[in-house]
Amino acid sequence: MLPSKPQVTHAINLCFYQQMFEIFEEADETISTPASSQTMSVALPWAPRPAGLDSFKLSGDRGFDPAGFAKSKADLLKYRSAEIKHCRLAMLAAAGWPISELVDGGLAKTLNLPTELTPDGLAPSLLNGGLLSVSPIYWLAVVAAAAYVEVNGLALKKDAPGDFGFDPLGLYPKNPVEQAERQESELRHGRTAMLGITGFALQEFVFKSPVTQETPIFFEPIWKFLGDAGFGDLSRGFISY
Repeated sequence: MLPSKPQVTHAINLCFYQQMFEIFEEADETISTPASSQTMSVALPWAPRPAGLDSFKLSGDRGFDPAGFAKSKADLLKYRSAEIKHCRLAMLAAAGWPISELVDGGLAKTLNLPTELTPDGLAPSLLNGGLLSVSPIYWLAVVAAAAYVEVNGLALKKDAPGDFGFDPLGLYPKNPVEQAERQESELRHGRTAMLGITGFALQEFVFKSPVTQETPIFFEPIWKFLGDAGFGDLSRGFISY
């Protein structure tokens, strides 16, 4: 039995559309649009990854450079060097700030010396005040140490920003993969410390109270915090008349 005219027309149409879709699929495979080939930033998923960050492979790269500062390898290494410098300073500050508020008062009393804390018990800072009461000898020592490190940093010619060859305990691994993991860890802790020390300064500026008192759970032994909170003290559950 021969097919009818509508059936023949339908078969021809199917064949035509099949060939057309094959052409479209082949074109999609051979021609990629900029949107499909563009890599997006990990830090800012809605924004494209800055091309300058691909000039050199570095640990801690999350595709974050919204202002486009790193346009070349030289720029990228310069800004990474600055970031590591601030990371290390922030890690020291994030540890030194609460330690000074916890220890300075008692230590000064023991040594019969004036405390360097503000009258409210705050660490001296630009926002808290008290910087002028710190000994000039201390500031001279800080400037001298910073200048020494800076001068040595200018002499570095490595493609490893922040590498001063300082490893007295020999903890830095020899394996490149493990080295990258250590670098990643330092950056992660440093970036967290930069946010943390900024939070310390703003919190004390607003509340006029030491961070060690505002959030004591982070700065004293857990058993002391639980004891101050009355954990395990059954007498607090009774009312005496």
